[in-house]
Amino acid sequence: MIRRLVSSVFETALQSPPEAAICPYPFSKPETTHFGWLTNISPCFPISSNHIKIITEPTQFYNTVLQYCKEASHRIMLVSLYLGTGELEKRIVNALMANEQFQKQNLIINVLLDYTRGSRDTENSRTVLQPLLQQNDKNCTVSLYHTPVLRGILKKYMPHRYNELIGLQHMKLYIFDDTLIISGANLSNDYFTNRQDRYFVIKDKKLTDFYYGLVNKVQSFSLKMDKDNRVTFASDWKCSPYEGSKELFVEKACDAVEQHLNHYIAEQNVHLVQNCDTFIFPTFQMGQLGVEQDSFITDKIFAEAPQNSKLKIATGYFNLTTQYMTTLIQECDANCEILIAHPKANGFLGSKGLSSGIPFAYSLIAEKFRQICTKNGQHYRIKLIEYLREGWTYHGKGLWYYAPNNDYPCMTMIGSPNFGDRSVTKDLETQLVIVTENQQFRKQLHEECQQLYEWGLPADTKRKVPLWVNILVSLFKGYF
Repeated sequence: MIRRLVSSVFETALQSPPEAAICPYPFSKPETTHFGWLTNISPCFPISSNHIKIITEPTQFYNTVLQYCKEASHRIMLVSLYLGTGELEKRIVNALMANEQFQKQNLIINVLLDYTRGSRDTENSRTVLQPLLQQNDKNCTVSLYHTPVLRGILKKYMPHRYNELIGLQHMKLYIFDDTLIISGANLSNDYFTNRQDRYFVIKDKKLTDFYYGLVNKVQSFSLKMDKDNRVTFASDWKCSPYEGSKELFVEKACDAVEQHLNHYIAEQNVHLVQNCDTFIFPTFQMGQLGVEQDSFITDKIFAEAPQNSKLKIATGYFNLTTQYMTTLIQECDANCEILIAHPKANGFLGSKGLSSGIPFAYSLIAEKFRQICTKNGQHYRIKLIEYLREGWTYHGKGLWYYAPNNDYPCMTMIGSPNFGDRSVTKDLETQLVIVTENQQFRKQLHEECQQLYEWGLPADTKRKVPLWVNILVSLFKGYF
């Protein structure tokens, strides 16, 4: 498979002299200027922090999505792993169908889900969305991304649920006209009620235009569903992800994504608005397609965090890549607190079959990481914290960066990646790096972080783990 970061613009950034790499533009504060290198790697969207709203509860997330589905006037884009099949999810579909502008054919609706997860069981995401297409398939497109790795014997014989291990569409973003909601949350009942995640509501036309175009590129090489629940490819896309040449599909899909990214990097970052207090950088990881922008940016942020700074890192599924672990332990100088799910807060708790061992598996992985930190004398600097809240599961992810001698973070990352092997090598992921120089917004970021960490306990990773889970982790760690 080809391995590219973000083609020519990215390569130029990597080869730039040191003084170019640390150029403070467009930042003006001492604690933010060292993030200037981001403008070489990602499109930059200057914004007023007043246009960003932080949501903290699943019910708020659901009600916000539902309200926007009712009121959007010209475009809606829903990008998720899957859409659930319960009553709350059907209310969303009903709200879309009842939207007056959709009925008048003034509103365009685009949905992008994962093919394998969205097709699981008899009642699934596709059957829930089918009435929407039956009402108006001219103004609605439902796309299903199919990994190019699931093919041949694997595709023919691998059972449902297990075929989802191979690779997924994992991005979570929701566009309503010129408003973007970015999150790690799927459109499903648990994520609307008692599964804790993170959610930012951002009003900015340029940013939403960028994401709308990017998702359209992914839709161009995804399967398209019709009102009879049949799936085909667009007539102008000639490469199948599961038939013919995998290398050709990967190359063409990667080109489609990178052309969009590079266009915006070249155009968006030339004349940045200097009177804005906050700057947003979208990042993408599509490991199976050769796009590795997000992992590069994440690793660089880890590596460059200086002494006396703090990194608060959160993930619902703790399974850091070898590269991330090495960087945090050997290169990073920040004090790190990593918030992970307690086994009782793991979404797989109580599931059937092999997945019943997943909470134990993540606990085992955390213990192995703790041992490595201790062996390298870094246990004083890197702490594991477990989220435990009665009746809740934990799915939040991202990080907060506190510059030295600062009480509030000046940067956060929010989106779908879990910082693990799956996120880097198998799934389609996106998140935002948000750098802010506004003190009030920094305070809001701190409060969001504190609200999550207040449910944290010092991790007790020395748990008894069944032998078969030890074997499972040793064989399939890269699939968690």
